Amino acid sequence: MKKFILLIIGFLPMLASAQEDGIGLRFGEPFSITYKKFLDDNIAIEGMFGRAGANSAQYYIRSFDNNRPSPNSFYAGHSTTNIFSFNLRGVYHEDITDAFNISEGYLLGYFGLGAQLRTAKVDYAFTDSSISNNTVFRERRRNLDFGPEIFGGTEYYFDELPMSIFGEVGMFMELLDRFGHIRLQGAIGIRYLF
Repeated sequence: MKKFILLIIGFLPMLASAQEDGIGLRFGEPFSITYKKFLDDNIAIEGMFGRAGANSAQYYIRSFDNNRPSPNSFYAGHSTTNIFSFNLRGVYHEDITDAFNISEGYLLGYFGLGAQLRTAKVDYAFTDSSISNNTVFRERRRNLDFGPEIFGGTEYYFDELPMSIFGEVGMFMELLDRFGHIRLQGAIGIRYLF
């Protein structure tokens, strides 16, 4: 019991000196529930879970061509479902309220680095030239993408409301499944502060 009380006392200074933590919605790419936890006045960690957009048709055609079910298989189409994204990020903030002459509330500029995991079910339709009856075959695959992201944006904190609004842009680069594939991302959002 003594160790537990000492542990709680040890964390109190970190909680007292931090900005307000928040949970909210992020509208954009990816559409997510977001939770931000400040570790001190400038540094925060953020976790996001939500739905992501599909990659381009050319991306999935290339994936099929690189891993055909048989040498005689030819792409005929695809559909994507269950596209989810999970992000874990580190964020650095600077107060830029004075630079914009804001008299109520305050504005933080931020940038950061993170890791993103994206997953999608892809249903492929294809033909096989070794079978002459033009039958269309189907194959379901799981597309898994993982890599780093960089991002930057601004977040405005209201004086009278326990809320903030934010906007950001960023870039995600795949390390797994297709090394070097780059995807631009951006969003606006709102958080409830507590």
